[in-house]
Amino acid sequence: MKKNMKINLVVIVLLIGFLAKAQQKSNYTQYMYNMSVVNPAYMINEPGLYQIGSLYRSQWIGVTGAPITANIFAHIPINNQIEFSVNYVNDKIGSDINIAKNIFNIDAAYKIKLNQDTNLAFGLKIGVDNLTINASNSNISGDPLFEDINKNYFTAGAGVYLFKENYYAGLSVPNLLPSKIAANNNGSLYKAKQHYYLIAGYVFDVNSFKIKPSIVVKEVAGTPLSFDGSLNLLYNNRFELGAAYRYNESVSGLIAIYLTPSLRLGYAYDYNTNALKDYNSGSHEFMLLYKFDLLSLGKKYSSPRFY
Repeated sequence: MKKNMKINLVVIVLLIGFLAKAQQKSNYTQYMYNMSVVNPAYMINEPGLYQIGSLYRSQWIGVTGAPITANIFAHIPINNQIEFSVNYVNDKIGSDINIAKNIFNIDAAYKIKLNQDTNLAFGLKIGVDNLTINASNSNISGDPLFEDINKNYFTAGAGVYLFKENYYAGLSVPNLLPSKIAANNNGSLYKAKQHYYLIAGYVFDVNSFKIKPSIVVKEVAGTPLSFDGSLNLLYNNRFELGAAYRYNESVSGLIAIYLTPSLRLGYAYDYNTNALKDYNSGSHEFMLLYKFDLLSLGKKYSSPRFY
């Protein structure tokens, strides 16, 4: 009984934090398979080859109403300099009080060559976020703080992305437009704040292995600086293993495999290292990535790019 009360209290605290000012951008352990969700200037840089994929994350198993996130995305090169990406994200939290975000955005990246091997891309992101709050099934229905809400707001972001065959680095702000949603005009219920990201990674070739350390540093106004560090190993251009650490939050294990040269399947497990570890049995994340040459215009690559 006491444990159930603690779990309910955890969910209530999470809901209040989500509504008030908590980080509103979803965290993905396998973010490296869709870095456009962080930086709109990211490019797969393989003209003629299209890439579609999906990420599904079930967080804090054992906690009723814990977050569930689904992301469907596509990378669409237009030519040697221009590339588009499309992202749809569905993010849910809560049970009796259900909060959901539906996010749709389009990115456009433009690349210039700094020299024969080094590229710099500039990206713009535009989109629409939809926030719904439904408390009709809860025992606090009618409370002005938790009134039913269905509202849309416009988003726009920007980023820069420097990359070469064996490294990358980028700076971005996925949403430059802060927004606020109030309940019955009685104060702020939800605030969308700017998120600032720094991403970087380097690929080492060692015999049959590719070894890639990478990092994401994130800053949100009013919250402490946070970072994710990961180390991934690709063997024989087919099997991938990795480990990750999210500062003051979790440690993770990752695994991925190329089922075919074009189809990749991945899985990650997160174990909390903060106070939430007493209330859940970890988080599961799944990834599916498919690359195809629709018009037979793509180059023939001897090995996959490892970022």
